[in-house]
Amino acid sequence: MSSIPGWKAVAALFLALALSVPAACSDAVAPANGPSPTPGATPGPVQLYSYKILNRYPHDRDAFTQGLVFDRGALFEGTGLNGRSSLRRVDLESGKVLQAHQLSPDYFGEGITVFRDRIIQLTWQSRLGFVYNRDSFQALRTFNYSTEGWGLTHDGKHLILSDGTDTLFFLDPETFAVVRQVRVRDNGAPVTRLNELEYAGGRVYANVWQTDRVAIIDPADGRLSGWIDLSGLLRAEDRVKPVDVLNGIASRGESGRLFVTGKLWPWLFEIEAGSGEEIKNQR
Repeated sequence: MSSIPGWKAVAALFLALALSVPAACSDAVAPANGPSPTPGATPGPVQLYSYKILNRYPHDRDAFTQGLVFDRGALFEGTGLNGRSSLRRVDLESGKVLQAHQLSPDYFGEGITVFRDRIIQLTWQSRLGFVYNRDSFQALRTFNYSTEGWGLTHDGKHLILSDGTDTLFFLDPETFAVVRQVRVRDNGAPVTRLNELEYAGGRVYANVWQTDRVAIIDPADGRLSGWIDLSGLLRAEDRVKPVDVLNGIASRGESGRLFVTGKLWPWLFEIEAGSGEEIKNQR
């Protein structure tokens, strides 16, 4: 790992790769411009990063967060549970819901992403996705997929879908056909329960369901380059009312920072991943 001290090594790499974000896509998206992996190359060490909290913002305690994304300065959130699933535009500073669309009680909402002028939202076991106008939330069309829907993001060219297994599916954003898929590996071992996704700086960031970890994945071959350990992010005093697991990752263009929350959490955190003296472990 780089010997750059403090919190800046990961953020610097993140920023360097994110400088060419397409204006027409989500704030989080940057093309993967790094060198292609050498076939048969020995995987490098998988880093385990800690974190630094930069800010925390109010978050709706009734929001069962399934998807989180920034696009052109606006924060969008998808929520789950039958009868409570929604698509929302949220004010970051106050946590206030500025705009909302409620899903039919038949559907359990899952991950969302913004692709150009459309918001795309998955459902869990219905194998049905919804496409909305980004600004009005008007429903435009539906589409089907052959697996469960968990997390969703995109790399500027393809949608990237998780289904709770160790596989990431790359979909054509117009036809929603699977173009390719990769299996995620941590030094050869499968990483399962991949949930909410975020694409930034040429990497896919994935919540791993029922853990406090975020996996950092090379989308070219599914190899893990790191873990972010978010243990202790939510304080004991914030757990006096029921909360669920960590879920929800977003980024804002060139900031090199991540915004994370959880299902039924009272806060949304702006964090920076740690390295150097702050790194917890290197495996």
